[in-house]
Amino acid sequence: QVQLVESGGGLVQPGGSLRLSCVASGFTFEYYHIGWFRQAPGKEREGVSCISSSDSVTYYADSVKGRFTGSRDNAKNTVYLQMNNLKPEDTAVYYCAAEPKYSTSCYFGHYSGVAYWGEGTLVTVSS
Repeated sequence: QVQLVESGGGLVQPGGSLRLSCVASGFTFEYYHIGWFRQAPGKEREGVSCISSSDSVTYYADSVKGRFTGSRDNAKNTVYLQMNNLKPEDTAVYYCAAEPKYSTSCYFGHYSGVAYWGEGTLVTVSS
């Protein structure tokens, strides 16, 4: 069956770093864009990053540009999100999601085209 499994979340102090991973199975990974979304308590889910199926287009939310870097390894069916200089406002549950390559909502930080979701991993930035 389809699975997206995130890992790498945890508690980190402001200014620290974390690397999230998302391992996919059950579908043809290279045919899908992979996005990272996050949802903080009491807030709507928002797009953080998206990497196209061809690894040629990458979206970042303005709030994370210059601090977060997404990458994918199609040989390992894995997507990564390197998060540096973390801030308390980055605290949220982070989800990875797969969107078919014929859709483009991921490019704009939207999730209307997402076909599959992971369960999420909690990132807490606090001193």
